[in-house]
Amino acid sequence: MNAARILWLPLAAALVLGGAANAPVAAQTPPPAAVPDDPFGEEVNLGERTIIYLAGSGLWDSAFETIQGALKTVYGAMQRLGIKGAGAPMTIYTATDDTGFQFQAAVPVAQAPSRPPGGDVKVGKTPTGKSLKFVHRGSYDSMDTTYDAITNYLDEKQLDARDLFIEQYVKDPLTTPEDDLVIEIYVPLK
Repeated sequence: MNAARILWLPLAAALVLGGAANAPVAAQTPPPAAVPDDPFGEEVNLGERTIIYLAGSGLWDSAFETIQGALKTVYGAMQRLGIKGAGAPMTIYTATDDTGFQFQAAVPVAQAPSRPPGGDVKVGKTPTGKSLKFVHRGSYDSMDTTYDAITNYLDEKQLDARDLFIEQYVKDPLTTPEDDLVIEIYVPLK
């Protein structure tokens, strides 16, 4: 699943380590599923937000199901605490390799709860700072072209990315048909 994402991450690491000159070059155009007004490489400044999250790990072959399950756990903890979300759910990828990933499935909240969520669900903060924003439309399994385009964009611009990225789900991944997903991808820069 998501071969481009798997390939993108080592390439992103190469870019971070200064290997951009050796990376393949392609046109810096948005993937085919994007609509004309979708941001593609738009510079944004991510502000800190409080999140309720579940940290975990998964394999690329079952990534979407893993993320959905983790978000269900987070929503369950929020319901037990009587907390409502204050923004779109997201996945913060904290480490990746060719077969799998470590992540935080998170939902922003207006303020930290007065008592801890309990179990493996925690309260934390989102990554902050200068980032690039990209948009993917369509199924999670079809993100290959989006991540290829992001890789090419970073290479062409010779930008150094941090060792994490964020997928924010504009359409809830628990209730939206997979082919109708809209996902904002944030790539924090060094």
